[in-house]
Parts: sequence; structure tokens; C-alpha cells
Amino acid sequence: MTLRETVFAAIDKANAADPRSEDGQPVELLYGRRMTAQQQHLFPDADDALAIACRGQHIERWMLRRDSYPEGREGYLAWRRDQGRRHADRVTGLMREAGFDADAIEAAGRMLRKEGIKRDPQVQALEDVACFTFIRHYLGDFATTQDPEALIRIVERTARKMSPAARDRALAEFPMPPALAAAFHVVADAG
Repeated sequence: MTLRETVFAAIDKANAADPRSEDGQPVELLYGRRMTAQQQHLFPDADDALAIACRGQHIERWMLRRDSYPEGREGYLAWRRDQGRRHADRVTGLMREAGFDADAIEAAGRMLRKEGIKRDPQVQALEDVACFTFIRHYLGDFATTQDPEALIRIVERTARKMSPAARDRALAEFPMPPALAAAFHVVADAG
């Protein structure tokens, strides 16, 4: 087993304990596998740090509950930031146990903490994979819980997080209702 496979197995084992389920699988185990599939689709030559960051982006996410933070955007952003730190600490610990070198461990931690988004190509690659995973697997169900104006704002925020190449690819790969496609174009035109 390669070092990457060893860490994947450890992440999957941790996420298999998720008490929530979707399609008969633990939620975060399924999410990690979906992230890996999107990473292989978008970045088939990804190095170990990027591949592991993708697989472990939501490791044990259920342990830090959203409802333990204040309602609203500020509380949500604080929760996301704290989740990123937790995920980075957990994944880099697994990488260290598996025998990865310090550079790979630091790279994965930086990606999971989103340090250098829009400036560091690997951090941006992780964000592009996460956005593709959201669009492909979660946007449809999520859209049914939002009013149309809020949904457009959320799609615009998602598009803003993506690299220009990923936005173009998303528009080409995902059929979107005109209003949502327009949100992607607005961000692209403003960029």
C-alpha cells in the first residue's frame, strides 16, 4: 500500500464513524470519495498533498456542530474557519503517522486551512474540486431549500471561489438554469 493509500484508508476509517447517512453510506465518507472522484476528473496528476487534502477536506466534520456557533454569516464563517483548522490538524497528523515528509504535510495543511486561495495554485485546486463536488452532488437538493434570490447569491459566491478555468469548465459540464448560468457569467465578466 502506498503512503497515499494508507492515509486515504485512515481518513475513510475516521469518516465511516459519521452517524449521519446518505445513500446508505456515512455522509462524510461519501463526501470524501466524491471529492476524490472530482479531483481525479479535474487534476488527474495531483500530487499526494492535493489528493489527500481533497479526500480529507471534511474529515470528522460532524464533530464540530454548526449549531454551536451563532446564526448568520459571521457565525458560519467562524465555524468554517475552525473546521478548516481541525481538518488540517487531523489530516496532517495522519500523514505524519504514515511517514510523509514535512513539505507534503505542510502543503496539505495549507490547503485545508485555505491559506493562499486565489494565490497558491494548489489551494485553489482544492477549492475548485470542492466547488465541483458541490455543484455535481449537492446543489440540486440545496437549491430546493433556498428562495431564488438567495440561491443566485450562493451560486455567485461559489463561482467567485473558483478559478476562471474551473468556472468555464463548470459552465461547459453542468447544465444550469439560465439564471444560475448568468450568475457564473456575471462573476466571470467582473473578474
